[in-house]
Amino acid sequence: MEERGVLLIKTREYWFIVAPPDPEYRIEKDTMGEMRVPVTAYYGAQTARALENFKFSQLTMPRQFIKALGLIKAGAAKANTELGLLPKHIGDAIYKAALEVAEGLHDDQFVVDVFQTGSGTSTNMNANEVIANRASELLGGRRGDKMLVHPNDHVNMGQSTNDVIPTAIRVAVASLIHEQLLKKLDLLASTLELKAQEFRDVVKSGRTHLQDAVPVTLGQEFSGYAEMMRKSVYRVRKASEGLLELPIGGTAVGTGLNAHPEFAPRVVKFLSETLGIPFVTARNRFEAMGSQDACVEVSGALRCVAGSILKICNDLRLLSSGPVTGFGEIEIPAVQPGSSIMPGKVNPVIVEASMLAACMVIGYDAAIFEASRVGELELNMGNPLIAYCLINSVELLSRTAQHLADKVIPGITANVERCRLYAESSPATITVLAPLIGYDKAAEVARRALKERRSIKDIVVEMGLMSREEIDRVFDVKKMTEGGILVLKKEHAPHG
Repeated sequence: MEERGVLLIKTREYWFIVAPPDPEYRIEKDTMGEMRVPVTAYYGAQTARALENFKFSQLTMPRQFIKALGLIKAGAAKANTELGLLPKHIGDAIYKAALEVAEGLHDDQFVVDVFQTGSGTSTNMNANEVIANRASELLGGRRGDKMLVHPNDHVNMGQSTNDVIPTAIRVAVASLIHEQLLKKLDLLASTLELKAQEFRDVVKSGRTHLQDAVPVTLGQEFSGYAEMMRKSVYRVRKASEGLLELPIGGTAVGTGLNAHPEFAPRVVKFLSETLGIPFVTARNRFEAMGSQDACVEVSGALRCVAGSILKICNDLRLLSSGPVTGFGEIEIPAVQPGSSIMPGKVNPVIVEASMLAACMVIGYDAAIFEASRVGELELNMGNPLIAYCLINSVELLSRTAQHLADKVIPGITANVERCRLYAESSPATITVLAPLIGYDKAAEVARRALKERRSIKDIVVEMGLMSREEIDRVFDVKKMTEGGILVLKKEHAPHG
């Protein structure tokens, strides 16, 4: 009989109270006992335990990492089927389910916190359980039934968390760099180069230590920014070469125990052909699993890119400062109001947001370096955090470069008159006369020009150092930007 939601069962001598099944949960077993799992979930008992154990944040592994994990599992199923280690119907079902994971059809099932056991076992088992349960469905079974497809015996065949997770990190990051970052940095470099060409004749005052210096052109400044991005492309491409070595097949400690000798080459070939990236089997799996030096190197290159973006953006803020009390040499496109209290104020918001993104990348780099030191002997224990930070760094820099190339650089305009006025008014222009009248005399002219608020030309003529014709011929701020040394008549050479 049933009373008030409980089931009463009578034996010959006793009544037993049995709780009815919860329609929202199913009971699954793992090696530690029973666990309640949401009935709609593709994940299983081990993932459910991880949900209870790891409640550090609301951060989960990024989409690109889940994609890489799905492709690795698909490649593993394909390899094990071809090698005769998996029955074809099981291997094919795992392959299809893994590709669904790679395509993002089950992202809501990857629920484990980034802050978990350092090898990433819970995330690997999360993938194994999701793929196993989905493969069981494809074979006519039900979720939670391991009889058709087992997450460890079948999906994880020939693998260990210890080689799968480092492989997934490298595949995910290399793919993002290849597909996104290099292209976006190249776009930003090209956009800056176009501006450098547009501003090639805009003469302005150079500045060092935030003090007036000899003239440059705005185009020359922008050419420097463009070259910084060109070198960023080179650095990232060069650093990412280390990611191409994949430790898959190393299993638990790098020896390859329980993996077929042909397993790793087949998985690597599948990943290379699928993604169009020349991955290779790691030359030394002990290095590739015991350290994360390849990721640290890439992160260092990304930090350098972030530093370049900070430099460029800060310069743009200074050059556009004003409109009345700042440099005001360029104008940055206005995209939104800049103040809740000062009407009409406009700020360089995209530039500033880009600087914050660069700061975050630098912060991620610090976390990656520290995480790379967490772990001893045959396994690095910082894998989940390294994956999270490195993938986010690449994606953040990609979007930052895109925003700058789309919304900032093309719309920058030069205040040509103000630029030239500053160049011609700068006492530092006296530098061009130093080889002709001597350093000391040139310094005296500069001091008088600044103190008396008079032109350098007038003071030079007044002091009898040069004629009006000579100073007019020499004192050309545009020519000063072209380098070299000017030579007049012998009598005007410096004395002593």
